[in-house]
Amino acid sequence: MDTLVRDHSTGRDHVLRSAPEKPPDRPSRAEAELAVRTLIRWAGDDPDREGLLDTPGRVVRAYEQWFAGYGEEPGGHLERTFEEVSGYDEMVVLRGIRFVSHCEHHMAPIVGRAHIGYLPRNKVVGISKLARLVQVYARRLQIQEAMTATIADTLGRVLAPQGVAVVIEATHGRMMSRGVGQSEATMVTSRMLGVFRDRTETRQQCLVRIGLDGRFRSGSLGA
Repeated sequence: MDTLVRDHSTGRDHVLRSAPEKPPDRPSRAEAELAVRTLIRWAGDDPDREGLLDTPGRVVRAYEQWFAGYGEEPGGHLERTFEEVSGYDEMVVLRGIRFVSHCEHHMAPIVGRAHIGYLPRNKVVGISKLARLVQVYARRLQIQEAMTATIADTLGRVLAPQGVAVVIEATHGRMMSRGVGQSEATMVTSRMLGVFRDRTETRQQCLVRIGLDGRFRSGSLGA
C-alpha cells in the first residue's frame, strides 16, 4: 500500500510507493544466473575463469536470502496476539533490531537498527514478531523512508493500538562507496502515529526509552 508523507520543510506531500507483493513475469533461476554472467562480462572479467565459475549461482542464492521479504505477508507475523496482559496498559518498546536492506536506487546495502514502540489498546504481540516484521520489510528493495513508514502503518493497521512509533538509524552503502564517500554518515527516519504524534510528552517518553532523547529535540521526530 502506498504511503502519503508530508515534508514539513516544504509543506508538500510525497507518495512513498510500497514494493509489489509479486513482481510480474519473474524470470527463472537460469535466466537470473545468465544475467549475473552478463554483468561480470560487462565489468570486464571472464565468468568462465575458475574464481568466477560458480559466482552466478552464489549471487542468485544470496538474492533469495536478501530479498526473501517478497515471499512473506508482513501482517501475518502480527496475527497472533495476547489479550491476557493483567491490566498492562503502558508503552511497549523494542529497540536495536538489526537489519540489512538494499536501496532501490543503487541496490547498495542499507545497514542499521530499528526501534519500535507502541501503546497497546487491549492486546499485545510477541516481541519476536516485531523483529520479524522489520526483517520482512528489510528484505525488499526500497528507500529507508518507505521502510519506516510501512512498518509503522502495518503495526497501526493490524494491532490498532493507541499509537505507534518507529525510528530507524542506518548507514548507506552508496554513501560509502560512491559519490561523496561519507562512510560515517547515519540517516535517521521516523514515523509517529496516534498518541506518539499528537502528544509531545508521550513521544518524548518513547525517545527516552529508545535512547535518542539526548540527540534530538522534543518534537523533531514527529513526522
